[in-house]
Amino acid sequence: MLLVCRFAVTEAEVETFTARARRALELLTAQPRCLSGRLARATDEPDRWVLVVEFESVVAYRRALSPFDVREHVIPLLSEALPDEPAAYEILGEATGGEVIEHTSLLAQDAGTVRLGEAAEARTTPR
Repeated sequence: MLLVCRFAVTEAEVETFTARARRALELLTAQPRCLSGRLARATDEPDRWVLVVEFESVVAYRRALSPFDVREHVIPLLSEALPDEPAAYEILGEATGGEVIEHTSLLAQDAGTVRLGEAAEARTTPR
């Protein structure tokens, strides 16, 4: 499970932002089953930053967001991420040493067509 959050940060905000992002990385990577975390700055657009944190599973990701310190420091930072793209990704393939390992998706086959609350109701007519 990858958490990928992109940020637009002005030069005047860089020092404050990087301190907050480092604190977020400290807190998240200290959580059980958090595998790694990175903060990166775009080389071609210096006001764009990305925070990427890898978790063992979706459950590990959700649990990592539960402790009070994380809710106090990390959640406010994540809420400032650019809103135009998703932040949580499931890993479907990974490679080391030239060998690709594929993983089965945990999303339901109808995840792209069923909206929240619809899965439990019987539907006889199309939407």
